Amino acid sequence: MALRLTDSLPAADIAAPSLEASGVLLHARAQRLLAAGDVTAYRALFAEAAAIEDVHRRHEARLALLDAGLSAPGTKASIIAPVFAAVAESVVVLLEENPREPSFVNLGGVAFYELGELSTAERLFAAAERMDPELPNVSANLAEIGRRRRQGLTARPSLPAHVVARMKDLRDRAKRVAERARPATDLTISLCMIVKDEESMLGQCLAAAKDHVDEIIVVDTGSTDRTIEIAREHGATVLETTWTGDFSAARNVSFDAATSDWILYLDADEVLTDGDGPRLRELAGRTWREAFYLIETNHTGDMEDGTAVTHNALRVFRNRPEYRFEGRIHEQIAHTLPGFLSERFEVSGVRLEHYGYLGAVRDAKEKSRRNIDLLEAQIADGVDSPFLHFNLGSEYAAVGDSERARDEFLLSWDMSSTIENRGTFGFMPSLTSRLMRALRICGQHDEVFARGAEALDLLPGFTDIVFEQAMSARALEDEARAEELLELCLEWGDAPSSYSATNGCGTFLAMAALGDLRRDQGRLEEAEELFRQALVDHPRFLSTVDPLASVMLTRGAEPASVVAFIHETIGEPSPAARFMLALSLYEAKAVELAEVELRAVLARQPESGPARLALTEALLSQSRYEDAAQEAMAIAPGAAFGAEAARAAAFAHLAAGSADGAEEALRAAREAELFEPEIVLLDAWRAIVAGETPPATLPAETSPALFVMLEALLRVTDVDAFVTLVPLAEAVSMPWRERREKLAQLYFRRGFLESAADEWIAVCEGGVPDADALAGLSWVAVGRELPDDARTLAEEALNLQPDHAWARAARERVPA
Repeated sequence: MALRLTDSLPAADIAAPSLEASGVLLHARAQRLLAAGDVTAYRALFAEAAAIEDVHRRHEARLALLDAGLSAPGTKASIIAPVFAAVAESVVVLLEENPREPSFVNLGGVAFYELGELSTAERLFAAAERMDPELPNVSANLAEIGRRRRQGLTARPSLPAHVVARMKDLRDRAKRVAERARPATDLTISLCMIVKDEESMLGQCLAAAKDHVDEIIVVDTGSTDRTIEIAREHGATVLETTWTGDFSAARNVSFDAATSDWILYLDADEVLTDGDGPRLRELAGRTWREAFYLIETNHTGDMEDGTAVTHNALRVFRNRPEYRFEGRIHEQIAHTLPGFLSERFEVSGVRLEHYGYLGAVRDAKEKSRRNIDLLEAQIADGVDSPFLHFNLGSEYAAVGDSERARDEFLLSWDMSSTIENRGTFGFMPSLTSRLMRALRICGQHDEVFARGAEALDLLPGFTDIVFEQAMSARALEDEARAEELLELCLEWGDAPSSYSATNGCGTFLAMAALGDLRRDQGRLEEAEELFRQALVDHPRFLSTVDPLASVMLTRGAEPASVVAFIHETIGEPSPAARFMLALSLYEAKAVELAEVELRAVLARQPESGPARLALTEALLSQSRYEDAAQEAMAIAPGAAFGAEAARAAAFAHLAAGSADGAEEALRAAREAELFEPEIVLLDAWRAIVAGETPPATLPAETSPALFVMLEALLRVTDVDAFVTLVPLAEAVSMPWRERREKLAQLYFRRGFLESAADEWIAVCEGGVPDADALAGLSWVAVGRELPDDARTLAEEALNLQPDHAWARAARERVPA
């Protein structure tokens, strides 16, 4: 009879014993004893395992002994059945001591299965699956029993009499432990935090977590705001301590004070996702684990536009005194946990939202500069590791120093290259993606492809790397390669959270990037489809709003329908979404709708300088000068965009003919330290409006601003205001021919063909023939539908300058 039934029934994916003598030696001795048929001595090894002091090494040794028994050699019932019986009895004894060990329960089920006790095995397998549905092979084990029953293969094998005599007692005991094998229900969780001046974020963090933990320990390192008060309002025990520059020391103070069975540690800018509190509470019952990873979404960017990176964050672990942090900054605890026992860790479905990487938050705290100082202090202390240089590179990237970030990432990469199994390092995926990005930003595109290929060998399926390579291909204007790589991103999809992947590299970000490529290629219909899909799939990714709206408007969509689609897709549009939509509408000359969006932004964010300045521009484009001046003056001179606002206010008052209003705006411009030549120009215009004599000459630096203002007035066909300003063009210190050319180009762009012709004729009559002027006159002839004159003038320009592109374009515009 073929008793060995486990060919189709794997026991578990038991990792090879570690190099610790306890596990390795016991496993080797068990194999030798079982090969010699000494089952009694094999059973005695479990007593030796029980004497191992370290709880995790003890568990490892027991797993090794059970594995040795289930893989013992032999097929004869007289030889192998006593071994399986010894395994079954050993498992039962272990489970009677602690029934909450899914691996032991599953292995016990395998032993009973091999002994033909299908009903008992089934109960054990079901109990193991009840505790840990993801336990390797347990579902297959249950399916195998079902298959045998369907096929009528339920007869017990013929076993030695002494084994049969022991089975009834073992069956009853196994059924009792199977019933007891359930998650615990009475364990507690402590939320531990360290804080300093976190009043803006702490309340949200504590409110989300307080109903799902049993105590809150907050270590404050010197707050001067309402942080301590907020913590106490949420029921926290607050411990005030002096900041020593050591994050680990501060965290460990909170752990030492915790009294619960489990510790959850968070930062103030991390928030438990709404609805996940009960799932967090369930984790406490899984006593066969030592730690849990939570799925953390790190929101990034400067406008909260939906860009984010997701990774697995180890945030929950058993409250044991040996589990403590080390490292001044980017402190680490994982190395103190039993990493050699993978079954002691679980990636849970509990989610966190992390807002600390948003540009506004980071800027307010000046985190990165502080972190750089702390990291460099560690180096000065003699600490040097790939992880430290990875963190230093990350902080340099956060402050925009791409070259130093690249150098630190490269150092970390090269240092880790000599370490075996470096792909298993938790920070390696983040290092890889950040290195690729830094190389791309620094223009080292060949390195992105070369090192990216090496990285994909190390981290297969890491879509973020392919995405960075696609962006490098775009920078090199290699459209075919960029398209191929972006299509590959979409084929792979987003990388798993274990890679700390950027959300969207395999979905909406790749779609949007491919949409950008299609738009640049003139394939607008395909571009619109891609942008639409990206926004529909991820409405929080607001960077899609502007290109989608622009393409829709370019393709002739009604502006109101574009607004309706964007609003409907996003839901309740955020101020950032409305702002980007307004810019697209403004560029498409749908200024009334742009005004509506901008006023909605300001209703929610009245201090938004960019939005108020954009509203000012929208009002100016409607010649609503008084309204524009009022909006512009609402921005204080000392605020961001104060200088630009004062300039716009002065322009609005002068266009409206108000010298007094312009004087007030100019005072604000001086206070805001507007570029001095612009103040000189605006004051000269004020003099004309006030009936005073303007300066006879103006500095050459006033020229750019002057012609921008002149064009703005012609854009809204405000000829009266234009007439008051244009005389200043004659006062600007610049070559006469250059002045005439600038005015001619300005008139031509705005459709004033006769005025443009007058300027170019003056150039031609003023001395040496000018190819630019002749080419300009040829285009005036095109506009007046005088093809013969247009061709003649273009030919004359080309005779003077054969490579004159504008003249050649004019000649090609008219038929031969």
